[in-house]
Amino acid sequence: MKLKLSNYWAVALIPVFVLVDQWSKWLVLSEPRFNAIACLETRQGCGHIPVPGPIDLTMVWNRGMSYGLLQSDGIGRWLLALVMLVIALGFLYWLVRYADHWLLKLSLGLVVGGAFGNLIDRVRFGAVVDFINAGDLYFPWIFNVADAAISVGAVLLFVDQFLLSGRKQAKKQS
Repeated sequence: MKLKLSNYWAVALIPVFVLVDQWSKWLVLSEPRFNAIACLETRQGCGHIPVPGPIDLTMVWNRGMSYGLLQSDGIGRWLLALVMLVIALGFLYWLVRYADHWLLKLSLGLVVGGAFGNLIDRVRFGAVVDFINAGDLYFPWIFNVADAAISVGAVLLFVDQFLLSGRKQAKKQS
């Protein structure tokens, strides 16, 4: 698999997203008020820190995918990790080999970086560190930086593939 020179910047973003995600999770896990490691097995929230504005910090362990979908333990944890890895590698392959414009590259970089960020947690702890609580904005899920990257990347990918695809086809034909 040969990396296109024009895709280096997007591939370089992946470890940046992973590092920002893991750094934010390290800060949360290091915060004594959350008692995060001790509450790993309790299946309850680990703690809540109100901050000014509409977003609070609420530490929870997510044993599922983004936003708590498909909760799993035991062998399910490893199957979910394997599925996440295969999907991330598939998107990475798409980025490295076939991504041909900046929006597609950016969206794939966000998704892959977020997926690897959450995959690290799943392998280390059996669950993902979630802590961003936007409940005051009527957003019911608690999420993390990796989830946000995956979500933004998925929206950009949708825009690129479905909303802008007609324009790209017309441009290629002219």
